[in-house]
Amino acid sequence: MTNTFRKIGIIREGKLPADRRVPLTPAQCREMSIRFPQVDIAVQRSAVRAFTDAEYEAEGVRLTDDLNDRDLIIGVKEVPVEMLIPGKSYLFFSHTIKQQAHNRKLMRAVIEKCITLIDHELLTDQHGDRVLAFGYWAGVVGAYNAFRAWQLAHGGPPLKPAHACHDLEELEGHLRSFPLPKDLRIVMTGGGRVGKGAMGVLERAGVARVKPQEFLQQDFTKPVYTVLGTADLYEREDGQAFDKAAFHTDPSGHRASFLSYARRAQMYLACHFWDPRGPKILSSQDLRDPALRLRVVADISCDVGGPIDSTLRATSIEEPFFGYDPRTAAEAAPGSEGTITVMAVDNLPCELPRDASEAFGLDLIERVMPSLIGQDDPAMIDRATIVDHGRLCDHYAYLAEYAGLQGSSIA
Repeated sequence: MTNTFRKIGIIREGKLPADRRVPLTPAQCREMSIRFPQVDIAVQRSAVRAFTDAEYEAEGVRLTDDLNDRDLIIGVKEVPVEMLIPGKSYLFFSHTIKQQAHNRKLMRAVIEKCITLIDHELLTDQHGDRVLAFGYWAGVVGAYNAFRAWQLAHGGPPLKPAHACHDLEELEGHLRSFPLPKDLRIVMTGGGRVGKGAMGVLERAGVARVKPQEFLQQDFTKPVYTVLGTADLYEREDGQAFDKAAFHTDPSGHRASFLSYARRAQMYLACHFWDPRGPKILSSQDLRDPALRLRVVADISCDVGGPIDSTLRATSIEEPFFGYDPRTAAEAAPGSEGTITVMAVDNLPCELPRDASEAFGLDLIERVMPSLIGQDDPAMIDRATIVDHGRLCDHYAYLAEYAGLQGSSIA
């Protein structure tokens, strides 16, 4: 199944709203030509990228409008159906493996055009861990937006939107000058890639980390945050000792113990992965608790209809906030009296496209490119290939009905 790719093209992102990220920066394209001289790389011209065509040209990268001669075409977001070239191999985030209804047309087009589809999300190492992701940058921007939400409701100097900042350095400069309340208390769920991005922003903003029990039991004269692990966040309904492995196998029979933290925190950063079988973390009933102190909920994971009932909908980069009225469990104007300000942007990494692209491209070069060009583990590419020359691969056979296929169309 695995191909060895020699002619690689970087596609112009075509999905709307425009995504300014790139899989490889100009400097990384030049590095590719040095490290892998057998690979010929070309970049399709684009007016929307965070890195301009001129920046690619300055690094000696060939620009083109036509990718028909490429063996592999790499992008970030889903490629619009009208931009797909028959018979080519593509690598991008397809958002099809959960049978997302809005990408059914894309999946069918990939098969009809005899395309090979490799998905960034499915690239894993031998331990099953993902090697490419933008989650860290979701955490960075999500944490910054939480402070913007605080400013909206409580005043203080306006914070420049992350997407208007040139890069992370500028963003952090704005945050360092923002006057944090001395009694600010922040609770966070999730310590993976997303959580680490958020933690980095909090630390650099001068917010100190404390242990969960300290957070509940002690008072502080400086801004603090705590990170809740699974054992801090959930408990068994039968009163027996919590078993993390058993919870991840089957989360039924458990309940969240988050309310005690929500009564002590003014801000909540949700950076977790949530199993739909699991209990809610913050219900509408919890949100009506008279002792609740929360004033900002930054749902960085953005699970609409998920574990946090105040996440009524996803928000946009242009309009990232809405107000949640606990009394009515309905939306209100952001920052209005008696409401909780909610941030639920579902494409946060797009707000820092230069930094996010640089980190992503580094992993692409170091951890994936050797396999793409036949120098390393070909099984990595096989595992991430959903469709091979128009035929659905065996390990994604469950997508057959979604793709409108008969059994003969499964490789």
